[in-house]
Amino acid sequence: MFTTLFLRRMRGAFLGAMLMVSHVAMAQQADQSYQRLQGQFENLQHQFQQLNKVIDDLNWMIGLDDFAYMDKVQLTGPPPAVERNPTGQGAGNPLKFMAYVFIPKPFNPDEKYPLLVLPHDGVHGNFRTAYAHIIKELMVQGYVVVAPEYRGSSGYGRGFYQQIDYGGLENEDVRVSKDFMLDHYGFIDKNRVGIMGWSHGGMITLMNLFNFPKDYKVGFAGVPVSDLIARMGYKNDGYRELYSADYHLGKSADQNVAEYRKRSPVWNTDKLEAPLFVHANTNDEDVNVLEVEHLIKSLRAEGKSFEYEIFENMPGGHVFDRLDTKVAVEIRLKIYQFLGKYLKPNHPYTDSASLLKASYYPVPTH
Repeated sequence: MFTTLFLRRMRGAFLGAMLMVSHVAMAQQADQSYQRLQGQFENLQHQFQQLNKVIDDLNWMIGLDDFAYMDKVQLTGPPPAVERNPTGQGAGNPLKFMAYVFIPKPFNPDEKYPLLVLPHDGVHGNFRTAYAHIIKELMVQGYVVVAPEYRGSSGYGRGFYQQIDYGGLENEDVRVSKDFMLDHYGFIDKNRVGIMGWSHGGMITLMNLFNFPKDYKVGFAGVPVSDLIARMGYKNDGYRELYSADYHLGKSADQNVAEYRKRSPVWNTDKLEAPLFVHANTNDEDVNVLEVEHLIKSLRAEGKSFEYEIFENMPGGHVFDRLDTKVAVEIRLKIYQFLGKYLKPNHPYTDSASLLKASYYPVPTH
């Protein structure tokens, strides 16, 4: 009887263990299925982004046909910051990326043209036709523009998206784009090269001015991301995860303060040499004005000469000076006049009326 009871208990324990193993196996299978589905969904998202990029490129060509000769070139920057397979074939190769080139119409090969480097905004953004009116305004003045789709830009597939190196090698990509223009277009005046950008592009503008002080004559940084450590403090977990992802920095700010500090303009202001103009807005819903205030204090502490304007609750928030409103046009006029003092475009704006015609009339007007 004792043997029978023991066997029954053993059988019950065995069946319980088997049931537990079965549940664990099912959970593992479910987790694997979820991971596969998630990967497929992410790939699908990137395919849609690539399709959107193709459509937007067509819009660029159609919308700017009367204003600019447009090209899209493929360049190489430094090797990836995070090498997926360090011993694999092709490891260590330079990273390929695209850049837009805009040359004003009408074009005179006997003239010399100033160059503006225009890095786009967004953690994983791209250069989209939301900038079309600004490109028109620059073309009419007689600027040549290069707009790099630096590593991490969206619209070029999941692999390129995961090459992001915020505050790091993306700055090298932008500099490479500038060098490409000087090497390939003899009508560009190498002594009239400027850089401008908003938000993340404003941060890249600052870091290029700081890291390569001899390369640029002047710069404009609109609502620039300026202090990554402070930014991680007031943003949510979803935003912070963009940086701590294993294909990116891999750690949060509290785990690697030094790395986030190295990538923040506020800790690099001692290297500024070129004239700089900075914009901020107190009701900015993306870049809190405290970041730009810290930048201004840091530049002052280093004894740097620069100009800035902090706007009070300007309609439009983060994009207040990129809008199509009359006020935004007048603000951009001040930006162009600041840049024009150093870059001397062939057809500078004298008033907001001429700028309005440039951006919103169907054909270029000087």
